[in-house]
Amino acid sequence: MRLLLDLGNTRLKWALSGNDGWLARGAVAWDENLPDLLSTAWHGLPVPAAVLGASVVDEAREAMVAGQSASLFGQAVAWLRTPAEACGVRNAYAEPRRLGVDRFLSMVAARAAGDAPCVLVGVGTALTLDALAADGRHLGGLIAPGPRLMQQSLLGATAKVRPERPGRILDVADNTADAVSSGCWLAAVALVERFAARMAGPLGGTPGMILHGGDAGELVPLLTLPSRQVVDSVLRGLAVWANGATSA
Repeated sequence: MRLLLDLGNTRLKWALSGNDGWLARGAVAWDENLPDLLSTAWHGLPVPAAVLGASVVDEAREAMVAGQSASLFGQAVAWLRTPAEACGVRNAYAEPRRLGVDRFLSMVAARAAGDAPCVLVGVGTALTLDALAADGRHLGGLIAPGPRLMQQSLLGATAKVRPERPGRILDVADNTADAVSSGCWLAAVALVERFAARMAGPLGGTPGMILHGGDAGELVPLLTLPSRQVVDSVLRGLAVWANGATSA
């Protein structure tokens, strides 16, 4: 058994991985009482043979989580840093570690599931897009603010854009609340669909789109191109990587 950790911008997701899949799993937001909640969630779990982590957060939060692992399980966390190549995926970045490990592991999970060629779309604090070829080559990608961060940025930088309620997503709006929400979500849609269209040639045809992340479920219905949502893509990629490292 291994304890797998996905330290994202908004929350920590974890799963206890066994031969038959997840034995236990959970998530804790960074603005919650993480040490107490993790102690409660992990109390009584079998001691894992290893604790593996993927992180896009700062060293202080990594250290906090590592401290919980050491205290509860007597295990140090082995942090995966983005490699140039692993598990059949070849990183497009000239400086491999500058590619977010979450993006890399999502590609690992997609390739292991037989989904390549595809476009992977992470929808969370950031909106990330990556093109993955059939042979595992990462062709590169894009990063933009996620739809909710777009809205927060707009409200923080303006004096009179003050929606009176949460907005709906419409093709055209006649009030500020709906205009802000629609503009940000449909901007994300436009970027995703433009990227998929531009990648059709390099990927050998219209690519499948795989969406993951906390807000993926809201973006999928807005897209006109075929797409589907997956869950736990980073944790699943980490499990693939861990199995490969063990068998290597």
